[in-house]
Amino acid sequence: MLLEICASSYQSAINAQEAGAHRIELCSELALGGITPSYGLLKNVLTHITIPVFVLIRPRSGNFTYSEEEFDVMKTDIQLCKDLGCQGIVSGVLNADNTVDIQRTKELIELAKPLQFTFHRAFDWIENSFEALEQLKEIGVNRILTSGSKITAVEGISHLTALKEKAGNTITILPGSGINSDNVILFKKNGFGEIHCSATSIVYDHHLGKIPMNSTKLFDERIIVHSDFDKIKAIIRCMAS
Repeated sequence: MLLEICASSYQSAINAQEAGAHRIELCSELALGGITPSYGLLKNVLTHITIPVFVLIRPRSGNFTYSEEEFDVMKTDIQLCKDLGCQGIVSGVLNADNTVDIQRTKELIELAKPLQFTFHRAFDWIENSFEALEQLKEIGVNRILTSGSKITAVEGISHLTALKEKAGNTITILPGSGINSDNVILFKKNGFGEIHCSATSIVYDHHLGKIPMNSTKLFDERIIVHSDFDKIKAIIRCMAS
């Protein structure tokens, strides 16, 4: 069985390699479900890590339905990852009704070639996952990262197994979410060839300043945050008065 570690820092990537993981999915901001890592993190990890590195291409938190400008950012990031030498891309696009945006996802797959392409956990927002599986097969996705449409992969094990049987040998079902040393044997017994987890430990930093830098109101995946034109103009007007 192959272990993919979701690493959101350079140290996490080093720890994954030294501990014997077989592949890394590199991202930033696990608390947001992961977004595209910075150029610096990409460059350093790809310079010093010898196991395969797949990179998450997700330009922001929230939903998986993107504007033209956001989609252009994703395509630019994929080209950058190819130029830097990563081995795979993890991404995907949904329509507003949370079905697969086949055209845009196919465009990302074509741009990513010859790299491997994993369709990420946007899959778990899709109501008809078996139909989506066939669509993703058709456009050339190599694997699907999914919790089986449940919060954790353990809860979704029945659906994951059904997806694996439906997928056959044409596309890999990659279980992820909440997998650890206590339950990994469940996925091995059910015949999964790969698993995905972050294997994180929480270490509290007691040297922080008194003012928090996190904004609790923004930790809500139902919202998308933009700097507002009218609010900016209002501030400019006040400054000029």
